[in-house]
Amino acid sequence: MQKLRLAFLGTPDIACPFLRRAAASGHEVAGVISQPDRPVGRGLKLSCAPVNALAGELEIKAYKPANRRELHEAVAELKPDLGVVVAYGRLIPEETLALARYGFLNVHFSLLPKYRGAAPVQWALINGEKVTGVTLFWLDKGMDTGPVFLRRSEPVLESDDAASLFARLTDAGADLLAEGLARVAAGDIAREPQAGEPSLAPKLTGADALLDFSRPAAELLGRVRGLACGARARFFLERDGRRTAVQVMSAALPAAPGPDGAPGSVLAVEPGGGFVVKCGVGGLLLRTLKPEGKKEMPAADFLNGLRLKPGDLLR
Repeated sequence: MQKLRLAFLGTPDIACPFLRRAAASGHEVAGVISQPDRPVGRGLKLSCAPVNALAGELEIKAYKPANRRELHEAVAELKPDLGVVVAYGRLIPEETLALARYGFLNVHFSLLPKYRGAAPVQWALINGEKVTGVTLFWLDKGMDTGPVFLRRSEPVLESDDAASLFARLTDAGADLLAEGLARVAAGDIAREPQAGEPSLAPKLTGADALLDFSRPAAELLGRVRGLACGARARFFLERDGRRTAVQVMSAALPAAPGPDGAPGSVLAVEPGGGFVVKCGVGGLLLRTLKPEGKKEMPAADFLNGLRLKPGDLLR
């Protein structure tokens, strides 16, 4: 079995466990390539990408190419047998893909061709999928369109949100990467064309986070679960001429549907600090909320602070 020379491309926190697994695989991670430092915070201080920081900890040479030419030059300098890509954040041109002896493997958090794009875990939850998974596939010129090497399914639990599902898929994906590296090193390489109906998982927008209480409660719960990382699902409350965004930190479907009412109306206050809001179909139990400019709080405390009671509308 040969020892592979690897180029690792990734940027955010989620890529770090994969870099650690690659570095511990017995193969040589010749270099790490991540997005350039970005300004963050009010002072716009430059922040180093988590993968770049980890490369320093592991004493691996790091690159931060700013454009396609610099990316190509970095990969050419590394002369890899294999490229490994996890959440790098940019399409890699065909001429750069050709620089690696075996090509580039990408870890994607769905069962391709379902949920191609930037937010596969979030959209799987938003759409109420019962099963998802991880795919290790070969990059080509398209967006998540290349042939499949390995894949692993993972059930979506009713208790899952984006954070818990990401954690399990990361563990499964790291195992899959280790298996893939071993197979490539042994000359056992498969390239199976993607089969099935493709679907897209585009980057989430502010409009995707908005809860419309005229929609079914199950659909809104999927949005809350899918947006548990980053920008949360939210609704807007209008009182006394002021419009306030309220983030929904956790929610559930109530055990009983409760009385009827107009969409957006408070149906009942539940023991344990939550309240049920009427939706287009059913009700949504809001458990914890975070109003704009305030700390996270039990939903019932939010209700009491506004002196709202069953029958009142959230408006």
